[in-house]
Amino acid sequence: MRVRGVLGVALAIWATAWVGAARGGPQQAGVQVALRALGLYTGPIDGIVGPQTVAAVQAAQGRFNLSPTGAIDARTRRALGPLGRPLLGDRTVRRGDFGLDVSVVQYLLDRQGLYRGALDGYLGGRTEAAVRRFQRRAGLAVDGIVGPRTRAALLGKGRPAARRAVVSATTADVRARLDAWAAQLGVSAHLVRALAWMESGFQPGLRSEAGARGVLQTLPSTRRFVEDVLVGHPVAASVDGDIEVGVLYLRHLLGQFEGDTSLALGAWYQGEAAVRQYGLYKVTKPFVADVLALEGRM
Repeated sequence: MRVRGVLGVALAIWATAWVGAARGGPQQAGVQVALRALGLYTGPIDGIVGPQTVAAVQAAQGRFNLSPTGAIDARTRRALGPLGRPLLGDRTVRRGDFGLDVSVVQYLLDRQGLYRGALDGYLGGRTEAAVRRFQRRAGLAVDGIVGPRTRAALLGKGRPAARRAVVSATTADVRARLDAWAAQLGVSAHLVRALAWMESGFQPGLRSEAGARGVLQTLPSTRRFVEDVLVGHPVAASVDGDIEVGVLYLRHLLGQFEGDTSLALGAWYQGEAAVRQYGLYKVTKPFVADVLALEGRM
């Protein structure tokens, strides 16, 4: 039987699977990520199908006018948006891909201690580097691509799942703060949510190796520009302050590019001067496309 068929059946029996001993697996962890993006699930990303996950599935089905069965079928996954599909095994996963299968890959890498970035469903540089580390450890060809052999190794050699800690500010709290700052500063809340999800998966405590911090992963240089040029005073180093800095900078870029969202997002990713001189880099285009695709679902 094809992988898709097996996983489709497994997901379809969620409504009763958690009765007694909770059951689950990596594909379910991927769906938890999609539910978290919609603000419907605030529990740990652990692949365990318990009452909280089932309730979130039912809430999603109610939101999208589907029968609230709690079972994940193809219609429900489509309704979840770009993070609701494809299942791991439906395609070869490589840099620039976005979807449920990438969330699953990140989850599997995370529980082996190879990835500590956002569980956001986007295969960017940090995720690709983690895939390469796994391939090197497993004795596979090191190409950063999750094909059949890498996928099989990931699914077969993972340690028992460890619960990711819930951050102090829940997903719902973060969404509310993003919305509040977007409204106050006159920027689309849907765009701000989508960008924040791509940057951090709504994790306010996330910090990158380059020093980017917060829900919107702004760099120290960006904070200095916002404080010195855009507002003329320091901004608090807090969840709200980090969001304020990011939304102020996004508003600035939208103004600089006369409301062209694609160019503004490109400048966010590669720098304003580089966009003006060279246009969008090849590596920037998937990021921009993914944020725009997610914008309509958040």
